[in-house]
Amino acid sequence: MQKEMDNKSLWCSSIFIALFIISCAPFAICQEVEDEHEFSYDINSHNGPDHWSEIHPEWSMCNQGDLQSPIDLTHERVQTTSKLGKLDRDYKPANATLLNRGHDMMRAQFLQLKWIGGAGHVHINGIEYHLNQLHWHTPTEHTVNGRRFNLELHLVHESIDGKVAVIGIMYKIGRPDSLLSMLEPYLKALASTKGVETSVGIINPRDIKIGSRKYYRYIGSLTTPPCTQNVIWTMVKKVRTVSREQVHMIREAVHDDAEVNARPVQALNNRWLKLYRPDDRQNN
Repeated sequence: MQKEMDNKSLWCSSIFIALFIISCAPFAICQEVEDEHEFSYDINSHNGPDHWSEIHPEWSMCNQGDLQSPIDLTHERVQTTSKLGKLDRDYKPANATLLNRGHDMMRAQFLQLKWIGGAGHVHINGIEYHLNQLHWHTPTEHTVNGRRFNLELHLVHESIDGKVAVIGIMYKIGRPDSLLSMLEPYLKALASTKGVETSVGIINPRDIKIGSRKYYRYIGSLTTPPCTQNVIWTMVKKVRTVSREQVHMIREAVHDDAEVNARPVQALNNRWLKLYRPDDRQNN
């Protein structure tokens, strides 16, 4: 009888322990995801840009790397050259979706336009980089001689072996941007959603106006964790225009009261910038 009672007691204890582990496990996992992946752009926050490297060991490069982005495109460190060649873009129309990442678990507050199946590529230094997605930051992440503008567009490309190349375009307040005008109905619809991916039909990357053959080139990093380095940055020299209403529309869509999703400028360190200028010296 005593043996049966002992066995029953042992069985009940095992069940209790098992139930305790099962009930606690989801909470532990959720806490780990929250603690290790959440970041913000608030410089006064415990998880702001100055503390990104402390959130997760794999993000250590954010505050320890010496090739970080964005930077100030200062003319004091620019080498003008025509040897880089014109920006070789071989884009094509493709179906795309618009995703409102809002305040997701990564707290990467931006809207992302993603092409399904690829939308062509660019050639840089003999390597083919395929265009995957674009997104916006407000205000600009890069500055020009210390001046910050209102909006920055990033066209993100990746090579077959995982190398990343980003083409950046900066905007100041002025005439509306044609791409945002085209996407306006979708952007307004996304304002009441979060984490929803919406089809926007066929988008031709060539419709994104650059307006200049001149560009800055430098080696930097991703501007969000894990801040991976050796990213090839191409920043179009010409600052284009966007309407104040369009900038507000983007901020409304991500529900960002701070109106900032831009990483602060990083140290240039020993880097030099190259500025491509065509041989013909035309005013482009």
